[in-house]
Amino acid sequence: MSGDAAIGAALALALVLLAFTTKSGVVQGSGLDLGANTWAEIALTLAGAGALVTVLLTGAGGPASGAGALLAFTALAVLTALSIAWSVAPDASWMAANQAVAYLGAFAAAIALARLFPYRCAPLVGAIAPAACAIGAYSLLVKVFPGLPDGDGTLGRLTAPLGYWNAVGLLAAMGLPGGLWLGARRGHGRLVRALAIPAIALLGAVVLLSYSRSALIAAIVAIACFLALVPLRLRAALVLAPGLLGTALISAWFLAHPALSDNNQPLAARTSGGHDLGLVLLAVLVPLSAAAVGLIFAAERTPIGSEGRRRIAIALLGLAALVPVGGIVGLAESSRGLTGEISHVWSSLTSTSSAIGSEPNRITTLANSRPRYWHDALVVGGHHLLGGAGALGYATARTRYTDYHYPVTTAHGYLFQTFADLGLIGLAVTLALLAAWARAAARTLARAPAPGAPGAPGAPGAAGADERAGLLTLLAVVVGFGVHATIDWTWFIPITAVPALLCAGWLAGRGPLSAAVGRVAQRRGLLSHPALPLSVTAIVLVALGLAWGIWQPLRAVRADDAAITAAQHGDGAAALDHARSAVSADPLSLDALSTLSSLLEASGRLESARAELALGTRHQPENFVSWRTLGGFDVRHGRPGAAVVELRRAHRLDPFDLDTAALLSDALARLPPLPSRGR
Repeated sequence: MSGDAAIGAALALALVLLAFTTKSGVVQGSGLDLGANTWAEIALTLAGAGALVTVLLTGAGGPASGAGALLAFTALAVLTALSIAWSVAPDASWMAANQAVAYLGAFAAAIALARLFPYRCAPLVGAIAPAACAIGAYSLLVKVFPGLPDGDGTLGRLTAPLGYWNAVGLLAAMGLPGGLWLGARRGHGRLVRALAIPAIALLGAVVLLSYSRSALIAAIVAIACFLALVPLRLRAALVLAPGLLGTALISAWFLAHPALSDNNQPLAARTSGGHDLGLVLLAVLVPLSAAAVGLIFAAERTPIGSEGRRRIAIALLGLAALVPVGGIVGLAESSRGLTGEISHVWSSLTSTSSAIGSEPNRITTLANSRPRYWHDALVVGGHHLLGGAGALGYATARTRYTDYHYPVTTAHGYLFQTFADLGLIGLAVTLALLAAWARAAARTLARAPAPGAPGAPGAPGAAGADERAGLLTLLAVVVGFGVHATIDWTWFIPITAVPALLCAGWLAGRGPLSAAVGRVAQRRGLLSHPALPLSVTAIVLVALGLAWGIWQPLRAVRADDAAITAAQHGDGAAALDHARSAVSADPLSLDALSTLSSLLEASGRLESARAELALGTRHQPENFVSWRTLGGFDVRHGRPGAAVVELRRAHRLDPFDLDTAALLSDALARLPPLPSRGR
């Protein structure tokens, strides 16, 4: 195994591990595994710091490619952390700040490594597709054996192992450009190129069987970007066509069997159908792999001349052009006519009253809930115009303004979420980051001078062209993710965001092909320059401080759990100690304050117990939960007048919460009767 292949395999394994441990991240209500996410965030933060230190010690001099994007990303992370001060849900904002710091670490690490190893993008490009294939294969394996961990339950669509169908579909879509690159790159062996075909078949099937329209859009955009930009399009088409044929066969069989594709099917039916699916997967992928080997061998034995390539390219472009033409003709021939169909499509896409289920027919349905979520985000942002409601504050703030009582944790769109959470300042910083990154990436992707010309890259022409093809593949991954992030919340899911950030960081930090930076011949001594030890020390101390801050919410949760366990075993003193430790670690956590209050209440210290809950209302005055908890305490302890005031405040913040309504009714019933007036 070559060095690049070994590094790529290690990175792919790391991404698979990230997926299975962090799952759907730390967004409220997502079934988070805080422990795994916390350690992943700390690891990414320290990796970014370590890469920056390595640049200082071993990097050669040269332009600071990507520095503007890195500064803008740092500003975004700082703003996210500062929003804790004004957030309607500061404990959630702390979680968001931790994740922003970790993402900054991943971005910084990619920038630094691209600077140090400018001709080594191949391991990164080659890692994403195998990682996506491994995760997608497990998602299908859960259908074959429904009893496996992280199963989809009674849902027909694929959700394992991330727990969120759109993320599963998006990850497969992000793997498709890498699959095309593996199959089309001249430097790969025949077996690798042949295996890219069943890999594309599998990834395409995962996209479709997640029933995720947003993932399907991301896949189409990513493939189109690759074919439009990467100068391997004919070789890629040779890989893509049979791969999509395999996708069609697997998907058609799956969708034709309701025991698998429909929701709420009996376990026995799902098990039997799953075993049949396993046989179908083997029946499609094994022959497809064998045929792929023969196809690759035949293509190499019969090279196509320049005229033949030109004709094939024209034919492919013609076929691509027929797609929109056919769509327009189809709309014109429909019962509504062209303009009527366009109006109907627009109405379906923008209606705030649409609803959509999770059955297979959703793939071809335009109705969706996004406009409702986006409308709420605009309202929240409008009421917190400058700085927003605080990072991840959308879920808490929207209940005050919406007429849609279904709990929604995110705005399902990066820009809408950013406006609601961080206001106009957040949007401005985001646009600055996008502009800085686009400028750096454009410099990286600019065509290099011809070999032998002034300023030509040091690598041979073929190596430079191969490097540029890999970089353009990274761009296709980033664009696919970016399109998806505009209409979903996958920015918050590590396994979809981190690969995109690594690709984006590499593109920003690589610099032009004609001006690669690289490393010095001998590592600098730490004392070789007066500023060097100070810079290294500052980076290390900041990284350690950030890691400590990331750890605090986990420390609080573990102390809170320990308090509950001690209380269940009758050790009240230990329970109180653990509860106070939890509040000390995360004083913004309503859960920690509630646990401490409950323990104080059980020990008879009612005023102290109430004081902890009152502290929660001061920390989170715009969160209905803090007022509902305090109101419930006052109902239990004979303070109905105070409870009515508190619960009415909670009801204004969330008019649809049934627990608040029940407590308020109870408090009103406990109020003493008004004195009757004398005649």
